Amino acid sequence: MVHVRFEGRSYDVAERQVNINTGMNDTQVKAQLAQYFDVHRDRFSNYVIDRPQSGDLIVRPEAVYG
Repeated sequence: MVHVRFEGRSYDVAERQVNINTGMNDTQVKAQLAQYFDVHRDRFSNYVIDRPQSGDLIVRPEAVYG
C-alpha cells in the first residue's frame, strides 16, 4: 500500500495502481506518483518517502519546523 499526503488530502492506493514496485528508488516513486496525480514531477520534489518495516510506503511533504 502507498499512503500519500498530497495537497492537504490523504490517499491510500495499491502499488499496482501507480505502477510502483519494491525495487524503485525515491525518484522513480515520485515520478510514478506525479503521473498518477497528473501533475509535473517537480510537485513531489520536496516530498519524503518513508519505508517502514511493514512494506508500505508513506509519501508526505517534508516537515519544516521553526
